[in-house]
Formats: sequence, structure tokens, C-alpha cells
Amino acid sequence: MAEFTVNAQRFDPYKNFKFLVLWDGRIVAGVSKVSPLKRTTEVVKHRSGGDPSSPRKSAGRTEFEAVTLERGVTHDAEFDRWANKVWVVGAGAGSEASLRDFRKDLVIQLLNESGQVAVAYKLYRCWPSEFQILGELDANANAVAIQSLKLECEGWERDYEVPEPEEPSIQQPA
Repeated sequence: MAEFTVNAQRFDPYKNFKFLVLWDGRIVAGVSKVSPLKRTTEVVKHRSGGDPSSPRKSAGRTEFEAVTLERGVTHDAEFDRWANKVWVVGAGAGSEASLRDFRKDLVIQLLNESGQVAVAYKLYRCWPSEFQILGELDANANAVAIQSLKLECEGWERDYEVPEPEEPSIQQPA
């Protein structure tokens, strides 16, 4: 495991508006929003007959919530291609899905204000459970057309191999 040093020059936490999403080793185009990474561990209560009346608690099963990616609609078809591996209309009876390679590992990189990777998370065995190819259209609105991909995942972890970046210092001209 890599050794970490504390960046004594940085006092502020990282912002949530600079990030990248990668799958298949490539940056996914245009992702503008990622839902929270959240896991929940069930509480198992138990007690023996001679214990006090309050139960003991131990950890049970852990579940990872689905992660939703949102982006503006473009000609990039990566969301479509992945979602179509789970189910595609008109493929014929018995061939609507291709579950052979429908799972992917993802990486979410949080960037500092200088655009350097500060923190990264690895998401494992993700697959699309919900695909919204086109959001609401409104002729009276002034907004970007949004599509979303909801991904089930079987776990995630922080990538501790990502070192804290050495942030640049901007020198003012004399």
C-alpha cells in the first residue's frame, strides 16, 4: 500500500463539480452527475437467555445501492450500447439479452481545482438496470436534454494507490 503524506498547503475539502467516469479504460463522455456511492450493512440482533434484556448487535449482509449516471444527449452511443446488452427490442424471441459481457468495472475520479486526480473509487461488476434514453422535453424550457443510466453494482472501494496530488502554485507576474 502507498504511503500518504498530508498536504499541509490544502485546508479545503475537494469540490463535487470536477470528476471523471471511466469504463473500459476510457473516459465516458459528458457525464454531468453521479448519484452518491452508498452501502448499507444490516444489523443482526441477538441475545442469549442469560444476557441483559437489551440485545447484542453484529454486522449482517452488506448491500451497495445502485449508482445513476446522468449526461447530456449527444451522438456518443456508449450508454445505448451497454444498456442494449441487457435487453434490446426487436432482437427476436430468446435473443433480447446478451448477458455474456454485460458487466463492467468503473472508476470514478474526483479532481481538484487544478484538474488533477485527487481521489478515485473503483466500482465492481456494474450492469445497467434502468436506462432513460431521453428525459423530459419541454418547448418552453431552456435546458440540456438529459439521459441517465442506473447501474447495479456488487461493491466499490476507494483506490488507495492514488496519491494526493502536488497542487501547483500560481505565480503572479512582477
